[in-house]
Amino acid sequence: MTSSEAASQRIPPFMSLGSARSDAAGRFGTVSDTNTFDQPKAVDSSANGDVSRETSPGGGLSFDKEFDHSSPIASQLVSETKRRERLLGRKLPRPGKTRILTVANQKGGVGKTTTTVNIAAALASAGLHVLVIDIDPQGNASTALGVPHHAEIDSIYDVLINDFAMSDVVAACPDIDNLYCAPATIHLAGAEIELVSLVAREQRLRRAIDEYVKYREDEGEQRLDFIFIDCPPSLGLLTVNAFCAANEVMIPIQCEYYALEGLSQLLKNIEMIQKHLNSDLVVSTILLTMYDGRTNLAAHVAADVREHFPNQVLRALIPRSVRISEAPSYQQTVMTYDPSSTGALSYLEAAAELAER
Repeated sequence: MTSSEAASQRIPPFMSLGSARSDAAGRFGTVSDTNTFDQPKAVDSSANGDVSRETSPGGGLSFDKEFDHSSPIASQLVSETKRRERLLGRKLPRPGKTRILTVANQKGGVGKTTTTVNIAAALASAGLHVLVIDIDPQGNASTALGVPHHAEIDSIYDVLINDFAMSDVVAACPDIDNLYCAPATIHLAGAEIELVSLVAREQRLRRAIDEYVKYREDEGEQRLDFIFIDCPPSLGLLTVNAFCAANEVMIPIQCEYYALEGLSQLLKNIEMIQKHLNSDLVVSTILLTMYDGRTNLAAHVAADVREHFPNQVLRALIPRSVRISEAPSYQQTVMTYDPSSTGALSYLEAAAELAER
């Protein structure tokens, strides 16, 4: 078999998120309405010369008989291919009621926004209905989802301060069906000061979400399966609002020791919220991010976190990835920017694990 013939039989990455702006658009299979990751379609290499080399010749997805596992690159390709095989055709269950998760960590740069938008995108791509609420004044989640958030846009600031209805500010993500975003604008930078004098200041986001859920029900729209609240890297009133509005907390932890130090303070604050404002709040999920398997430090941190939180830590690890970092500059998640990347695969695994909990 010639190299061109082999390339024509390579199976592309296992799913498509339907991005109109991704270079990969149109080369992959579609996602069904039954919350499953569909089998991809065959690709003609004459039309696409850049078919992913993460996939195998011969129409199958097994590398076991064709690669020498002693090669680090080949070993990684075998591992990633097996992970894709486990996700093929996987059906994600709809929760019995809307799950509201606050993604929080007062330490900056640990992957809160990246985790929020990519897990939301992965769940929406499987047919689930997902809303992302951006309460970080930087508005990075809004950027990644391709939702405008300049100063003139009605945003979550107007919901919290000016009593706008959430339905007035929620916008659909242009790349992915079933994914919505309540954007943040720069006005949020002063919201914490303005919230101080308002009545029921800690409960304003919770009330707005409850009203929006009822609005969708009255309008005959599909119930939301997941709501993710992307928090700023602080423990101010915006984050307190997020804790009061949620049922669950998801904590991304960078695989470095500074991140562990911040975790103890975060847990103390969550304990206070549970005691005084929201007794239903639980830390349900911890996700290890920026994992570098080449270093002993990352392995030690991951082992320590798993030892102390065995029931909360997801099995999935999010690696350091250039593709994950590049995607926001194109106003996309890594799911639409490069669906074949290791980063996209890792977030798909994390999303599937979260949905099945």
